Amino acid sequence: MAALQQRTIDLIRAHQDQVVTQWAENLNTGTQDARISPREQDAQLREFWRLFLDTLAASSAAGIGSSEWQEIRSFLEQLSRDRVLKGFSSSETASFLFSLKRPLFELIQQGLADDPQLLGNQLWAITEVIDTLGLHSVKVYQKTREDVIQRQQEEMLELSTPVVKLWDGVLALPMIGTLDSQRTQVVMESLLQRIVDTGSEIAIIDITGVPTVDTLVAQHLLKTVTAIRLMGADAIISGVRPQIAQTIVHLGLDLQGIVTKANLADALALALKRTGQVVTQAAR
Repeated sequence: MAALQQRTIDLIRAHQDQVVTQWAENLNTGTQDARISPREQDAQLREFWRLFLDTLAASSAAGIGSSEWQEIRSFLEQLSRDRVLKGFSSSETASFLFSLKRPLFELIQQGLADDPQLLGNQLWAITEVIDTLGLHSVKVYQKTREDVIQRQQEEMLELSTPVVKLWDGVLALPMIGTLDSQRTQVVMESLLQRIVDTGSEIAIIDITGVPTVDTLVAQHLLKTVTAIRLMGADAIISGVRPQIAQTIVHLGLDLQGIVTKANLADALALALKRTGQVVTQAAR
């Protein structure tokens, strides 16, 4: 990284109010963004500037990965995560730093106009500092965004596979949509945990909402049933429509030993019978 000369650092310190004012104006062009209040943005701006000035001298001797830059890195990481959660784009997040370039460039051009060689060198040095910090912010933003998306996907999977207690000792798992390896894993974990929590003896897997059953889907179902049995419970698959039954036969899949029912009501009736319970209609 190119070195910032002491003359440049002194110049920036001497005119910091001017730089910060221009930077704030650059950030506030256009209408006020409802996602962040003026007070919050001003606080972030001034906190960054404080850390920036404190760390500026270290830029001549060490890169952004050094301990001298730890505080400012931590600040930018927190800011980037906060912007992700508030719905800012990566370019909007990066503009927090890149909008600082213009006031710094203008100041350096005016202050070092008497030495063209030094001027060019210091413009390049400040460019490296801002660009490196900006890229660090974008990197953290992207990582945080990926984590948020993954967490949302996991939450959606959990919501799309609710485990319902139908009766004492009887659980039901209504499946809707296509099964894949990731979803099957979520299904297994949530269902097995519920079996442990409730001490249920029977788990009904209802596939009425599963559009198609192929070899892969059948294998996922077999794995789930096997896991249920290993937990000491029994499994019943309901919602086996005629089309799905024909598909299973044509695929030559072996579902021997697995109890299936045409609908959830029949599966529940069988589960109640196995648990020694009887449902009778009250006299009118």
